[in-house]
This record gives sequence, structure tokens and C-alpha cells, in this order.
Amino acid sequence: MKQSLIIDCDPGVDDATGLLTAFASPDLDLLAVTTVGGNVSAAKTARNARILRQIAGREDVPVYVGAERPLRRAPAGAGEFHGREGLGDLTPFEPVAPLAGGTAAGAIVQQVMARPAGSVALAIMGPMTNLALAMQAEPALAAHLGPVVVMGGARAEGGNITASAEFNIWADPDAAAEVFASGCRMIVMGLDATHQVRATEERIAAIEALPTASARTAAAMLRFSQRVERQIVGWDAGPLHDPCTVAWLLKPELFELAPCRIAVETESELTRGHTAVEFRVDAATANHFWATKADAAGIFALITQCLGEGA
Repeated sequence: MKQSLIIDCDPGVDDATGLLTAFASPDLDLLAVTTVGGNVSAAKTARNARILRQIAGREDVPVYVGAERPLRRAPAGAGEFHGREGLGDLTPFEPVAPLAGGTAAGAIVQQVMARPAGSVALAIMGPMTNLALAMQAEPALAAHLGPVVVMGGARAEGGNITASAEFNIWADPDAAAEVFASGCRMIVMGLDATHQVRATEERIAAIEALPTASARTAAAMLRFSQRVERQIVGWDAGPLHDPCTVAWLLKPELFELAPCRIAVETESELTRGHTAVEFRVDAATANHFWATKADAAGIFALITQCLGEGA
């Protein structure tokens, strides 16, 4: 059976590769894409998701605009890593198909609660604001959700926005704290795992060689990230973060997970967004699972296969 899925994202060049992979996969029943302000503004992330949907030929999937700002903080951004418009070197355009009516939080509640408990997965590739708002609106949502697969957090690797915080959690730590405390089952792709998944020259070239528009677009995003990572960070092969959420849903055997309990720092500006990952838990009752290892070759093979089958 296909996995029913909602993707919540803030495209974003690595979001773009994750979205294009999900759009192309025959094993996912993509119910909706919801967008949030994060890497770039909410208006741009909503437009970018529609651009990617059009490139993929998946106008059947509704796109809902979400929160413009975090729950209790000023909006942040990461344009230096994603380009001014959020899609690297791609020149944005106005997509043909419009946004769906309603809000991202409302769509999450409606889509999840209308289906059997545990049947709808949620892949979160940006700040968790939309899911926190949805949980506030529907207290039964957490217990009704299937797995929530999150790209966010840092432990052994340290942070990428501060010494100890990863951007998606840091951008709205209050929302992340609420979601982690909700009791829903969460698989967390932090930097400890995603830094293992490197876009090497060979892996980018394999995607560039594919004949589909989705592959050409994803390859262009990877080339942009490669250039930026070399200039800003000094890495020859940058990490691929957000697509790990989709990869886990398609092939969980590509990852090793450890049961844990995760809390988020919301009070200290010095450690804002720090994810406290505690492994001393009862594995039988744990709701949080931290990715410790990722099979980079397998993940890129999966992404390449999907993009080759796309539009």
C-alpha cells in the first residue's frame, strides 16, 4: 500500500529535491504540500512549492500556504544558503495552478482527522509552526497522526546556525518544543545523520544525466548548494538535509535510529533551539527516534531512481 503523506516545507533548495523526489515516487500518496516561512518568506515558499509542483507535473496535489512567522518570535531567513528567492539559480515564475483555499494548519487537521488513525505520515522540512498551530486547533491530532518525520536538530555534530542549534529548530523553537512534547511518534533527521549524506560530484552528475525535468531541476539545486557550501563553509560536498525525511518513508532500512527523548531550549538566547537528546529512556515506550546513521549511497540511489521516473 502507498504511504499517505503530507509534506510541510519551506523551499529552499534541499526542500526542492525532497519535494521532487516525493512527487515522482509511485510509493507515496501525497495528499498535500503545506508551506511555512523559513528559508525565505511564506509568500515565496508557497510560490516555490507551486513552481516545483508544476515542474513535476503534479498539479493534482494541493498546496496550502502556512504561517508567515514563528509562534512568538520574529521571522528568520537563510537566503544566503538558498538564494534570494529560495530556489538557487532558478528564475522564479508565476505557476499556472493556484494555491488551495484555507490554511496549512487547517489542511493538516482535515487531511489527518478524515483518515484512519496512524495512516497519514507528515514530513517536516522546515520550522514546525504549522504543525504546532494544527495541534493547538485540534488536541486529538497528535494521537491520530502517523509518523512525523522531521529534518531538524543537532547533537554530536553541533549546530549550523549557532554552536548548538540547527536552523529549522532555531527558527521556531517554541513550535518545536510543543510538537516534541505532544506525544506523537517522531523520527528525527538531525545534523548527526544528514551530515553523512554528501552531494559528491559523482552523485550530482548521476542526477544531471537523467532525462526528466524533475531531475534537471534537482541537479541545478544541488549545483547551487555545492557552490555555496564551498564558498561559505569550505566543504567540497555539502550535506543533503531535507530529502532524508522522504528517503526514510520510502526505505527506512537506509537509516539507523535510536530511541530517545528530545526537548528544545526556548528560554536562553545563547542556546535557543538546542535539542537535548536523551538516550537513557525505555525503548518500549519511547516516542522519539534519533537518526544516528544514514546510508548515503543508498539514499542518493533512491533519489536518483525516483527523479528518473518523474516528469
